[in-house]
Amino acid sequence: MVILTLNCGSSSVKYQVYDWDQKTALATGIVERVTQGGSFIKHKSRGKEEYKLEYPCPDHKVAIELIMRTLVDKNVGAIESIDQIKAVGHRVVHGGEKFAKSVRITPEVLHTFEQIQNLAPLHNPANITGIRAAQQVLPKVPHCAIMDTAWHQTMPPSSYIYALPYEWYTKYGVRRYGFHGTSFLYTAKRAAVLLGKDPFKVNLVIAHIGNGSSINAVKNGLSFDTSMGLTPLEGLVMGTRSGDHDPAISFYIMRQTGMKPEEVESALNKKSGVLGITEKWVDRRDIEVAAAEGNERAQLAQLIEGYRLRKYIGAYVAAVGGIDALVFTAGVGERGPVTRRIATEGLEWMGIKLDPEKNRVSMTRNAETCISTDDSKVKIFVIPTDEELVMTEDTYAIEEGTYDIHTNFTYTFQHKDYQNKERMEALPKDIEKWKGLEKILARPPR
Repeated sequence: MVILTLNCGSSSVKYQVYDWDQKTALATGIVERVTQGGSFIKHKSRGKEEYKLEYPCPDHKVAIELIMRTLVDKNVGAIESIDQIKAVGHRVVHGGEKFAKSVRITPEVLHTFEQIQNLAPLHNPANITGIRAAQQVLPKVPHCAIMDTAWHQTMPPSSYIYALPYEWYTKYGVRRYGFHGTSFLYTAKRAAVLLGKDPFKVNLVIAHIGNGSSINAVKNGLSFDTSMGLTPLEGLVMGTRSGDHDPAISFYIMRQTGMKPEEVESALNKKSGVLGITEKWVDRRDIEVAAAEGNERAQLAQLIEGYRLRKYIGAYVAAVGGIDALVFTAGVGERGPVTRRIATEGLEWMGIKLDPEKNRVSMTRNAETCISTDDSKVKIFVIPTDEELVMTEDTYAIEEGTYDIHTNFTYTFQHKDYQNKERMEALPKDIEKWKGLEKILARPPR
């Protein structure tokens, strides 16, 4: 079975085509600047060179049609006919309290997404637009929704209820929902494999660090608490989002400047984080270079981001009563040794001991590594996330009738012999580039 997964943002469509029978990704790509002008597609089919084409995409339907044409192109494509696609999995950022697992999209499900889209006004409308566009382009195949929030539905009320008027929760749904759930699910299950433990007998702290960042406390294999809240704004310092701050600041700035609520909201989401501190950079690689050259703002951004991470790690270790492993994932988590170093400084008393050399050479998205010292009581893993695989596997299982909530379902990547073919093929280049990487590859105990 060939499965297409789509991640539709407000101005982009990220996609993957996966051959379930061969357990292989046939193609990956992204259409950027959708609705904005100057749009283009970047596409990579297995065994072929990356392909890029500028093409006007005034809406998501045109973008998805462009993806379909590219997939069947004789020179750069991956499949012979669109009819080979048998199901589509869609990322949906916010499922509210309605969904604790992935579902097949029906008119009723789509209506529910529309009813709660005000909970994620920057994300869900784009997700819904993408679903409707894909249904028009591929009307004969089933479409499934994989929610970022579903993983966190196991949190207890003490974790998700805010100390606000309770009526705000009962009437308006104001509570902590959490995001990055698909990534946390994957990395939690993989961490259990690497530890050689029952997935429901592990305690973890997982840091998903990228342009958007959040951290997850996992107790007995279930989400217990997480840093993002009603929206993805709360919690860690991010690329352009502020994370935690005094909520009264918004009112103060509005009174001082005359800014409107929507202007302040935009500033907190798009002009804050490390961009707000440096006033120049979002990419942590640029910040790392600038900091090494002595730029004080870049150095400050690194310290603030790392310190916020360290505070959350300490709090979440306390919340779950001790952990088996600390896990870093996503773009910065996977290839950000400076961020990882600052985040773990001074945690030795907790049994969390980072090995500086292992941390330095762990620079790959193609393998899982262990970067803790040999005598560290707590393992420190770097586990490259694979949200697309979770989306694909959920979609396949839904259509086969074998799917259930993750407490009653076993993923293929939970087997100790699981391997990602594409990553294994790409790993030798990373090993050649980063001397010592091969020695820190994390493997399940035998």
